[in-house]
Amino acid sequence: MFVTDIRKEFYEVVVNQRVALFVSPDIDALCACKVLQALFHCDQVQYTLVPVAGWQDLGTAFMEHKDLYINCIDCYLYFVLINCGANVDLLETLQPEEDSVFFICDTHRPVDVVNVYNDTQIKLLIKQDDDLGVPSYDDIFRDDEEDEEAGDDSGNESDGSAEPSGKRRRYDEARFIIMSYLLEVAGLFLFRSSNAVFLNQGSVDPYVIGVTDQWVHDKIPHMKYVTDIATLQRHVSRHNHRNEDEENSLSIDCMRITFEYDLRLVLYQHWSLYESICNSCYTSCSFKLWSINGQKKLQEFLADMGLPLKQVRQKFNSMDMTIKENLREVIEESANKFSMKDIRVQTFAVHFGFKNRFLASDVVHAAAALLENVERDETPTDNFIKALDCLSRSNLERLHLGIALAKKKLKAIQQTVASCICTNLILSQGPFLYCHLLEGTPDVKLFSKPLALTLLCKYLLKAFVCSTRNKRCKILPLIMAAPLDVEKGTVIVLGIPPESETSDKKNFFGRAFEKAAESTSSRTLHDHFDTSVIELKMEDRGKFLDALIALLS
Repeated sequence: MFVTDIRKEFYEVVVNQRVALFVSPDIDALCACKVLQALFHCDQVQYTLVPVAGWQDLGTAFMEHKDLYINCIDCYLYFVLINCGANVDLLETLQPEEDSVFFICDTHRPVDVVNVYNDTQIKLLIKQDDDLGVPSYDDIFRDDEEDEEAGDDSGNESDGSAEPSGKRRRYDEARFIIMSYLLEVAGLFLFRSSNAVFLNQGSVDPYVIGVTDQWVHDKIPHMKYVTDIATLQRHVSRHNHRNEDEENSLSIDCMRITFEYDLRLVLYQHWSLYESICNSCYTSCSFKLWSINGQKKLQEFLADMGLPLKQVRQKFNSMDMTIKENLREVIEESANKFSMKDIRVQTFAVHFGFKNRFLASDVVHAAAALLENVERDETPTDNFIKALDCLSRSNLERLHLGIALAKKKLKAIQQTVASCICTNLILSQGPFLYCHLLEGTPDVKLFSKPLALTLLCKYLLKAFVCSTRNKRCKILPLIMAAPLDVEKGTVIVLGIPPESETSDKKNFFGRAFEKAAESTSSRTLHDHFDTSVIELKMEDRGKFLDALIALLS
């Protein structure tokens, strides 16, 4: 079912019911959750928020909530799934009662065709103009009676066996597998922020952060990001204009959102300019900072800007006001001389009074760092709640904590990239590049988390493409493995598409990982909602990679 008006189609059903809200651990999902929470609060909808890290968590959470209220009048009949549930046959997976209804708002692709054509228990919350690329119902599901008649007419009656029916089943199974594979290759892996479904509801800041998350974690191409940002700009302008027209103008301490062209430097307003340049993927790869020549180029760049090193190396807030006033123009002018013509990027800034100013990407990095915090021995649910809290306007302390953690993560990523490049850890395996982080690598525990590993992969692939003379590597995807659980002997494996600003970010590794595991009986766990992330037994790594090479060659 294609739902275009979230209030009309969704709220008419859940407004007087209890709802279980299952949310996956990613920033876009957190933002969509924030929107739904505000709507539920306004309309007094009773709900329970349940973070679910993977399919096992989702199954357990569903059984707990189903069994808890199975004999109650006030039972959970309605389940809302944010960034999870779309790319498997959900009814087959969860085995729900017939009166259970699932509202799915999920950016993962491909969408399972059973979910698309089940309009009774499965309600896909997508925008009407979003083309899923799913074939027609008649092309996928065949009528059993028609097939049996066709089998009778074929003359295969020699042994009275059910061979025609068996052939039909095998044919349908093969066709379904081929179609699913083609859908995954042809469809965008992550094509739109989940918040787009709720775009006309409430405040605009969660939408801004959700779209920015898609770009920061390389889930959408740059041009898609620019298009979505332009759409959001109209909504931001409308909200700002509405506030200006009010008789009682807003206090300076209230939140303001502005559309801006800002620097492509990560967390630079909460760091020193020097550290931000060194730890930003864009500038680090442009200068090749892992090399001696790259360090010399950086010094030339700083000299060209004419900024005193003392100013560049101290915290941004402590820089002279005269320097900060023209900083963006100065950096952009020098960046053009060093072939960094895309140093500026369209974004949004949020202001809280005079002191607090955050770019949307700042909030994304802070929330991701809190969500995957490994410094303290806390549960994933604790981290989820803290990350969700940092999106609240009234919880700036938590946001600042997230920014501090994000700085440590970005430093670890930069150092790991430099180490991998300098020690030649990236290997060409034919149809893809491969890198394996060894146990004992500094900060390796951090990269056992999907979002951190995704950022590392994106950074590493861009750095490798910039440093290699092999032009073919520019069109190759990257598979990366990092230690997950030493006692169990498992690694986390992630695949990302080739490095390109214009790529549509197609990712075919989900199906490829499944096929490679099946053909080699490798011990894998496909528990992540992102199918391009799996867990693998270390002993099976060799045969698993061999199967991938054979499959993708």
